[in-house]
Formats: sequence, C-alpha cells, structure tokens
Amino acid sequence: MIKRALLIGGGTAALVGVCFGGTAISYFRTSANYVSESVQNAVPIEFQIDRARQMITDLEPQVRRNRHVIAKEEAELEHLGKRIESADVRAEKDKENLLRLNADLTSGNDVFRYAGRSYSHDQVKADLANRFKRYKTSESTIESLQRVYDARSRGLEAAREKLEGLIAAQRQLVVEVENLEAQRQMVDAAKTSANYQFDDSKLGRVKELIADLQIRLDTERKMVDAEVYTPGEIPLDEVAPEDIVDQVTEYFGTGKPKPAALVQQ
Repeated sequence: MIKRALLIGGGTAALVGVCFGGTAISYFRTSANYVSESVQNAVPIEFQIDRARQMITDLEPQVRRNRHVIAKEEAELEHLGKRIESADVRAEKDKENLLRLNADLTSGNDVFRYAGRSYSHDQVKADLANRFKRYKTSESTIESLQRVYDARSRGLEAAREKLEGLIAAQRQLVVEVENLEAQRQMVDAAKTSANYQFDDSKLGRVKELIADLQIRLDTERKMVDAEVYTPGEIPLDEVAPEDIVDQVTEYFGTGKPKPAALVQQ
C-alpha cells in the first residue's frame, strides 16, 4: 500500500513537472508556504503569546551559563593579576640587586662581602651575569602575562556587553509580549462591544414592535369611540335643565327673564 502511494505520488510529481516544467518547484513551494501560513493562522493568538513567553523563559539557562562563564573568567583574571603583581615586585627587587652588584663591580675592589661572606671579583661578576639573564627572562614572562591579561580583559568586557545585551533584549521581549497581550485584550473588548451592539439592534426592533402595537391599539380605540357616538342624533337619556334659558340669559347679561306666570299667559 505504501509502495503504491509512493508510486502515485512520484507519478503525480512527474506529471506536474512535465506540464509545468521548471515552474513546478515554485508551485510546490508556494503551496507549502500557503499551508504553513494557514496552519499558523489557525493557532489561537493566546496560545502563540504563551508560546512566546515560554521561549523567553527558555533563555534563562543561557543567561545563567553566560554569567557563570563571566564569573569564572573574572576569578581567573583576578588570580592572573595577582601573579603579575607579585612578579613585578620580585622583578623590582631583582633590579635593585643587579644595580647594587653592578655598582660594586665598578668600584675597583677585588673582594666583596655579602651577608657575612666574602666573594671575589670573578664570583660576583658571574653571579651578576646569571642574575641579569634571569631578570630578562622574568621581564619577558611578565610582558607575556600582561599581554594575556589585557587580551582576556578585552574578551571579558565583550562577554559582559554581550550578556547585558542579551538581558536587555530579553526584557524588551517581555515588554513586547505584554504589549501584545494588552492589544489582544483590547481586541477582545472590541469584539464584546460588537456583540453588545448586536443586542442593541434587537432591543431597537422590540421597541419598534411595541410602538407599532401601541399605534394599532390607539387606532382600534378611536374606531370603537367613533362607532359608539353617532353625530346628528339627540341624546334621549340626558334631559336639559328646566331653567336653561334663564341660565343663558343671566350668564350673558342680555336682560332679565320674564316671570313664569307672564310666560304662561
């Protein structure tokens, strides 16, 4: 089955190569990039932010290793500096002794006493030659050690700058990730606001329906009132007051009403 699939896949690739020629590779690459981008876009942003945080945390072992290397180099340089300092002290003492012996030899004496013992001119001269040879070797060694010390000091300073840059970049990445998280929360808030707006539109439709129902009820009420009252008919149930004429006359002041007896005559 697997062999068959491989044969089919190989045949398909060959067919595509025949049809599209040299551009087939670009098609495959474009398809692969498209699939990769689609998969990456399908991953939730929250997951990617947490992944970035984890990657920043994974930098801590490297930071600790660099700090250990720097601390070890600092200790070794301190030891080397003390070694050079001690060598300088010894070289300075050897230089004083050389100058003393050289001065004694130029004094013209044949016998010299040092620490309670006597030495001939040739003995002192031979000792001066050996001391001078050792001094030059020691001086050369000190110069070499100093060059090593200077070179390692420059390397240590470069390592410190690199470590500081790494720590600064790590802190900057933390800030950038937190900024991404804040932007994500703003996007979520905007999505929530959009949902609220959708609810507001529903509420508006409900209000519109209620207003329509109110208009219909008002219309039906007015229709009922119109059917109950018929214009032009004299109300039979309500009787006019007996003194209505007198009330009107008195109200408008058009004259006194005649006595009822005279009206009857």
